[in-house]
Amino acid sequence: MRANRAYRLIVTRGGLMPAPLADTSRVDHVEIVEIDSGEVALFWDCAPQVASRLARALRTDLAQLRADEFFERWATVQDDVRQLASPSSARHAA
Repeated sequence: MRANRAYRLIVTRGGLMPAPLADTSRVDHVEIVEIDSGEVALFWDCAPQVASRLARALRTDLAQLRADEFFERWATVQDDVRQLASPSSARHAA
């Protein structure tokens, strides 16, 4: 089963401004929720610009990977999502 059938991505902005214009002290929330149970499976608090890149990467993987592959890949991501979500990331090269 594709990951986008098992999980839902929720991005909650900490303000009204779009990410490129947002204050860097703002905190945005990125959640992956299991559709069947409604439970939060993965959760990140990060700066708006990072949250935007992270959400884009998550959407791509949700569409391309199976549910177990998606969870395995993203469950190991801890607090350092800045490196993972950066445009020059080589995460998919491995």
